Amino acid sequence: MSNGAVTNGSSGQTHTESQRYLSTRGDDSGLSFEEVVLKGLASDGGLYIPHEIPAAEQWESWKDLSFVDLAFNVLSLYISPSEIPAEDLKDIIRRSYATFRSPDVTPLIQLQGNIHLLELFHGPTFAFKDVALQFLGNLFEYFLVRRNEGKTGRDRYHLTVVGATSGDTGSAAIYGLRGKKDVSVFMLHPKGRVSPIQELQMTTVLDANVHNLAVTGNFDNCQDIVKALFADPDINSSHKLGAVNSINWARILAQTVYYFYSYFSLARQQPDSFKIGDKVRFVVPTGNFGDILAGYFAHRMGLPVDKLVIATNENDILDRFWKTGRYEKKPAYGAAAEGGLPADGVKAHEDGVKETLSPAMDILVSSNFERLLWFLAYEFASSAGMDDEWNKKQAGQEVSAWLADLKTKGGFGPVYKDVLEAARRTFESERVSDQQTLDTIRSLYKEVGYVLDPHTAVGVEAARRSAARAPGVPTIALSTAHPAKFAGAVTLALRDEPGFEFDAKVLPPEFVGLDKKEKRVRDVANDWTAVRELVKQEVEEELKGLR
Repeated sequence: MSNGAVTNGSSGQTHTESQRYLSTRGDDSGLSFEEVVLKGLASDGGLYIPHEIPAAEQWESWKDLSFVDLAFNVLSLYISPSEIPAEDLKDIIRRSYATFRSPDVTPLIQLQGNIHLLELFHGPTFAFKDVALQFLGNLFEYFLVRRNEGKTGRDRYHLTVVGATSGDTGSAAIYGLRGKKDVSVFMLHPKGRVSPIQELQMTTVLDANVHNLAVTGNFDNCQDIVKALFADPDINSSHKLGAVNSINWARILAQTVYYFYSYFSLARQQPDSFKIGDKVRFVVPTGNFGDILAGYFAHRMGLPVDKLVIATNENDILDRFWKTGRYEKKPAYGAAAEGGLPADGVKAHEDGVKETLSPAMDILVSSNFERLLWFLAYEFASSAGMDDEWNKKQAGQEVSAWLADLKTKGGFGPVYKDVLEAARRTFESERVSDQQTLDTIRSLYKEVGYVLDPHTAVGVEAARRSAARAPGVPTIALSTAHPAKFAGAVTLALRDEPGFEFDAKVLPPEFVGLDKKEKRVRDVANDWTAVRELVKQEVEEELKGLR
């Protein structure tokens, strides 16, 4: 891969003094870390990426660090001490991970043979989103306290956070921001398309700054509403919008830490068979491409990754891209190409999204894929031998053209052969059906007594296939949620297993009685202008109550 300005061999301290961010669509560049965290989405509709991916030059020396100390080393490569002094950053990190139930924050366990499981669900909402959103919530608070020092009333900087959730982002964002001063939180979820526990975790939080909106539609509709709000000059002139979805760069950055941490955990646990410098495979169940994109950044920083394996459910736009080079909302394989049902017989809604047993992945358009597309386009442009600014401009133009086709034509591609080959060098993909998801939950429970949630089961099934292709390479599958969050799928898979009782085997005490608590949620139509007016009204009411 051409280095250009995308990799940097300088030390982290020197590098971060000048680290700046640009938009994937080319019209927004030179922003600071604070600016991209508070803005979330670029003004041209693109996503922010660093001008350069820093090299973690002494990463091997981090092997025995705690999660908190490791996080400081990784994040310091991107966050200049001139923006957040080192002691302040350490304090933000410490407070963010003090809320986790495991001292390791993200513990690694050996599942079967050479397959390991990275448990990412030990935060306050029992989902991997906590790793990033506890940190992001504290970042927001830090920046707002600093900006509002000595200010009163309408002069204070008030952040209006608007996010879309397919389940876990909502509760994690709410728990990260509830009760924080100068922040209003609006979370949009698709009505009836999140698990009961996920909905209860969101709607039973009654803090005055938390607003839950149930949208008539799917997650992509919610995501489109959020993007429309960020692109709307009306609300942007009157409100300072902030993003908590993985369109926010800080989300991706925080998640790179556990790729390094799990690698070192493996080296500590298996010192005789796994040495620092050996390669590992990561398998990630993904819908919006944020979690696995963090692995891409860790790899580009120097972590020895053999492959990053994308695990999709039946909403498989990503798997189809890696197989065909086409990125299309509408499936074009098997019986579906002839106007019939897909091979697995699962019906899609009119909106194209299939309801599956892993609802957090029921997504047609993977927002963070745009970030990878930029790097692929940048590499392709660099092969022409032009200067770096030209390469970046070309990458932005290519991404803009692809995304325009996605919006107007429902897809784009096939992409250039060199672009697809570059994607395949680092990534592989697998598609896992609902039946295979149930079979994996059942077989793992029978074989080792471990209960998987359905999203993690998608990853484990993909990990089994991946491990068979590379038998000598350790495989780390990311476990993204606690099984209690998806009681329906787990019970369906294990109800006939002798001695299995959901409440006794799976349910944590924190979930007991949630259904008895008071709830606050508002139904809204799939209409971004109506949501805009509601947000304005609710923020105004909230500010009246505070001032």
